[in-house]
Amino acid sequence: MAEVLQLYSYWRSSAAYRVRIGLNLKGLAYDLVPVHLLRDGGEQHAAEYRAVNPQELVPVLAHGHRRLGQSLAILEYLDEVWPSPSLLPGTARARARVRALALLVACDVHPLNNLRVLQYLEHEWAVPQPERDEWVKHWIVRGFDAAEAMLAGHPSTGTYCEGDTPGLADCCLVPQVYNARRFGVDMAAYPTLSRIEAACLSLPAFEAARPERQPDAPTPT
Repeated sequence: MAEVLQLYSYWRSSAAYRVRIGLNLKGLAYDLVPVHLLRDGGEQHAAEYRAVNPQELVPVLAHGHRRLGQSLAILEYLDEVWPSPSLLPGTARARARVRALALLVACDVHPLNNLRVLQYLEHEWAVPQPERDEWVKHWIVRGFDAAEAMLAGHPSTGTYCEGDTPGLADCCLVPQVYNARRFGVDMAAYPTLSRIEAACLSLPAFEAARPERQPDAPTPT
């Protein structure tokens, strides 16, 4: 398909970060459309963006006239339309393992730490910042405890989450480790996750997807 790819993204959105990694791993060119999640109450809530995504979330991948939401659905779409290099391994058992690792992050950890959840805690329940930060750390730690146990010593774990080729699980893990560091999680407790993160970030596809490398990232002061 020759249609232009556009990614609606916010520089610090971990869900958008996942998709940027996937696009880069596949060598796909795309235009980035910044959506500032904080400016003017959040540009994702504007009527213009609601027409793009009624969920008022990023990312959205535009492929021609199609508009695709949900990061994991987007990544699997990329894998089906551009199957090489694949983000998923070749066997059903290995694909199930990779999807389980990806969903651990995308469904069990990230939603509890999402901006809209933290804003709800702040605005509706007046939860102070230190308690909100502790909430984030609690759920990341619970998820990372499980992820470390699932990866450490497993015969399928290689340089990356599954073997020696980066894929779907790594697309999810690296952005969540970025969030963990933001909120002061001690990554020394997770040597396997840290090793995989370092291996991923040594690759140009992951390096180019880093939040601080995005055109809408604030200029360092």
